[in-house]
Amino acid sequence: MRPALVVHGGAWDIPGVAVDACRAGCRRALEAGHRVLDAGGAAMDAVEAAIVVLEEDPVFDAGFGSHLNLRGRVQLDAILMEGETLNAGAVAAVERVRNPIRLARRVLEASRHVLLVGEGAEEFAREQGMPLCRPEELVTESQRAAWQVCREAGHDSAAHFAREHGTVGAVAIDVAGRIAAGTSTGGTCCKYPGRVGDSPLIGCGCYADNEAGGAASTGWGEAIMKIVMAKTAIDWLREGHEPQEVADRAIRLLRERVEGTGGLILVDRQGRIGASFSTPHMAHGYRNANGEFVVFP
Repeated sequence: MRPALVVHGGAWDIPGVAVDACRAGCRRALEAGHRVLDAGGAAMDAVEAAIVVLEEDPVFDAGFGSHLNLRGRVQLDAILMEGETLNAGAVAAVERVRNPIRLARRVLEASRHVLLVGEGAEEFAREQGMPLCRPEELVTESQRAAWQVCREAGHDSAAHFAREHGTVGAVAIDVAGRIAAGTSTGGTCCKYPGRVGDSPLIGCGCYADNEAGGAASTGWGEAIMKIVMAKTAIDWLREGHEPQEVADRAIRLLRERVEGTGGLILVDRQGRIGASFSTPHMAHGYRNANGEFVVFP
């Protein structure tokens, strides 16, 4: 099996001043993931490595630099799923974890649960020996300024470069045919405290099954949840449909059935990639058959 990896940095109206940063961030994520895959490593390791890079990049709405909620705090969600046993680990509404994808993996490997939230997730992190950060360490000056604009004048998507919601994600298949998928997000700007979208929910934010493929969603979470978009896409892959056809069909369903916007990346069990979105842009990338990184927009 030839390994494959596809990553995304969210589907939104990316302004010209942010295009280069989005491309560079996706490329760094691809490089980190493929270092794992090219050395014969596991898909789950590659997905985690790629998402950590995206969480550390403030141009994306995940980890450091995420949107602030109504109270001016960052609350983060993430999930990691592997396709051999269908095991998954997820966290939601955490405020003191810089890389929630790493905590999601610990939930997958060291907990009998699938999803932990808030203080309970942070307590589990301490038990696992993971360092916690101060909440203010996740906040950038630009996001604080955007939050202040929304607080004083009402919500203004322009203050966030029209990035009202976003997610980062990755899907990989390794040389052994193992598939993994993951997502991480700061959620929507000015969201109600405790709001959780699609990202950490199995079948919504992502899904992975070695028998069919893996998928990761991004976009308006409330709509994505209604159609269980990632699992729906994987079911279509299982029926034998082409990856690009499936991605396009899922985004069409999102638009026509629940009037949602967003994007989807996926990899099937043969390592073929699909990507589709209904927003002006989606930051995403993969490595083509010639071994070259292809990054959009």
